[in-house]
Amino acid sequence: MADALSSALGDEVLEAFELDFFDGGSRRRMPLGLGWRTRFEVVEPVRPFRWDKGGQSFAGWYFSVTTRDHVGYESWLERDRLILLDRDPQVTGIASQPFWLHWHDGTRKRRHAPDYFVRLADGRSRVVDVRAEDDMDEETSEAFAATKRACQAVGWEFDWVGRPALAFMTNIRWLARYRRARCRGSEAMVDRLVEVFREPKSIWEGAELVGDRLQVLPVLFHLLWSGVLGTDLVGGLMQTDSLVWVEEGQRWAG
Repeated sequence: MADALSSALGDEVLEAFELDFFDGGSRRRMPLGLGWRTRFEVVEPVRPFRWDKGGQSFAGWYFSVTTRDHVGYESWLERDRLILLDRDPQVTGIASQPFWLHWHDGTRKRRHAPDYFVRLADGRSRVVDVRAEDDMDEETSEAFAATKRACQAVGWEFDWVGRPALAFMTNIRWLARYRRARCRGSEAMVDRLVEVFREPKSIWEGAELVGDRLQVLPVLFHLLWSGVLGTDLVGGLMQTDSLVWVEEGQRWAG
């Protein structure tokens, strides 16, 4: 595969960028053409997350049900994207700050650490950078453009993402509280919820038909998180009268 990439793109493209990352606790640096097959979805971050007193960044750790481990973030915007990645059924692996990408822009040496490396179920690789459009500057735009070029050279996807819609993200944050396995409930309750919502009903009405709302609602929200049940997450904030339905073709994984 590397030989094929070299033939198609030329060694110059693959050697113009270098990857700098941790591999089994050791620091490694090599040309992109040699390092691109590394399983970056399981590497350690290449730099510590910053907690700047009085600064605009807000770093932290998010427990991902996809990776069953904590994944770091450096801003609320990065955390929101991490939640969305965690909910995406096509995502099987996520790592934050997976590598430094080094290159020379013709004037000076440059480097950039993308926010996330994502592995998809079909084996594809995706590099994700998070930055609101109104917070972009020239240097960041250049770094993103160089990263995209490097990704294209080795067949990775590159995704620059900004600020998600407010109502949608607020709803997803709420559902993320119920993402863990402890909220899945019994298989009998799941089957009953699916049966009840075959015909769309409000959250409140459907939960009451199944049983004690205090016991039913966490399971209902977990099924909304996992996509077994659906509701309008975009038009406004979820309410007790929000309609819920069964998403056809979805199966509860347990």
